[in-house]
Amino acid sequence: MIAKLPQFPGIAPSDVSDAVRAMIVRIIMVMALVCSVGTLGAWQADNGDGTFTNPPLYADYPDPDVIRVGNEFYMATTTFANSPGLRLLHSRDLVNWEFCSHVMPRLEGRKEYDLNGGNAYRGGVFAPSLRYHKGTFYVAVTPNGSGEKTRIYRAKDPRGPWSVQILDRAAFDPGLFFDDDGKGYIVTSGGWDGTVTLLTLSDDLTKVVSDQKVHFNKGAEGSKLVKRGEWYYLFNAIPGKLALTVSRAKNLKGPWETRPQIDDKTGGHQGAIVDLPDGRDFGFVMIDDRFAGRMTNMSPIFWEDGWPVWGEKEAPGRVPATARKPVQGVPIMQPATSDDFSRTALGLQWAWNHNPDDTRWSLTERPGFLRLKPTKSDGFWTARNTLTQKGQGPWSRGDVKLDLRNLKPGDICGFGTLGKYNGHIAVNCQADGRLFLSMEVIEDTVGESRRAERVSHEAFEGKDLYLRTELDFRGGRARCAYSADGTAWRLLGGDFPATYDWRTGTFQGPQYAIFCYNSSPGPGLLDVDYFRFSDKPE
Repeated sequence: MIAKLPQFPGIAPSDVSDAVRAMIVRIIMVMALVCSVGTLGAWQADNGDGTFTNPPLYADYPDPDVIRVGNEFYMATTTFANSPGLRLLHSRDLVNWEFCSHVMPRLEGRKEYDLNGGNAYRGGVFAPSLRYHKGTFYVAVTPNGSGEKTRIYRAKDPRGPWSVQILDRAAFDPGLFFDDDGKGYIVTSGGWDGTVTLLTLSDDLTKVVSDQKVHFNKGAEGSKLVKRGEWYYLFNAIPGKLALTVSRAKNLKGPWETRPQIDDKTGGHQGAIVDLPDGRDFGFVMIDDRFAGRMTNMSPIFWEDGWPVWGEKEAPGRVPATARKPVQGVPIMQPATSDDFSRTALGLQWAWNHNPDDTRWSLTERPGFLRLKPTKSDGFWTARNTLTQKGQGPWSRGDVKLDLRNLKPGDICGFGTLGKYNGHIAVNCQADGRLFLSMEVIEDTVGESRRAERVSHEAFEGKDLYLRTELDFRGGRARCAYSADGTAWRLLGGDFPATYDWRTGTFQGPQYAIFCYNSSPGPGLLDVDYFRFSDKPE
């Protein structure tokens, strides 16, 4: 039966808390408002009336660090094994964001970043620390799972180019800080025994000249350090409790006193504060969503007895679902999504799964198309040159148009999701040149252990193929469909999970993924005409 794909069902009321139910109501209201002001490309947090609804970005942007430079805000976020790595975003109001740059053009330091001798899923870029000091942007990051030392990147322009220096040791989740006298420090708490260590850096930021254990905060990681007046404020995530604490001292070496702040039940568990142009402060914090991944919330704060308090005075200790925008008058903007591949460089919305083989893809060999030449692999999980883009909520859809005319026997290509559950429609070119479509779901269960299921398999005789993937983060479901003309769609297989799990998978929320591989690559190739994004169910 040929039919248009139906909208996903919503989540049952009995499955959600009062807070989540209130958020869903606000989401519906915001979507209605967005439809009234025009067609937009993704979830829109700006309500158009001077308020916003959390999260500003309904997608997996974990471990945020946010700074202000003049009237501009910048956010650094974890990108794991995606390449280019270490994404920066830009905003003028902490609500409307756009892509700014990637600090790392490629991942370096491990052969696994090239999917050589293993993979780097759940490794790579973790918890970057972003700072600005005397006309220079700095990012400190310690690649995870590689035994590498801390790197400190710097650039005059956040769009790059970036240079890098290697510290003489590794600092877990490094919190970079420049004091009023210009001296550089890193505060770090790793091993989760609660010990917070202060590293004093050399003037060129290449080595640690002294280190001292300055505080104990059981379970702490994700340290971020800021100064307000005569007080230093240290923010730490307590992941075992999914909670955030704030500590303060008048000397970096202590003594520090600590207070609990919020947790995932009230708004998030990792973040800090950023100052606004008018002198106020605003909070940012990460919250785990079991479907979308780890998202970033923004929150007003107020000061009470020298302590920052999340939320509003009328409702303290809680990130509000809806709040007044911290900076008024900034027009609506969004990160890029759809792409017709007409440029000679990939847009900043894209990232490869691990480093790509640059000899196996092109945007210039056939202008207006992304050309993928099959990489050598025995399966989707280890295939290089899989191109990804973040899945977005609460509901979104990605469509691609593929030209199959130049596929050769053994080529496998398609479109779907990358994450804990890798669900996709794959085009299989047989030895006689015939094409078959298969719906496959590959679950990453325990790191390297995966369970694969071929849900459906049928012949396809066309040369142009349209593939569709839908993600519903309200209920954690996804589905895939295909079409020969881009109008009449056929569902292949059924729903499959679209979930986030920090213990398995990629440590990220579901991503859209375009792929092409072969166990023995030949002269075949796949041309991708476009990727079209929508957050409006038909």
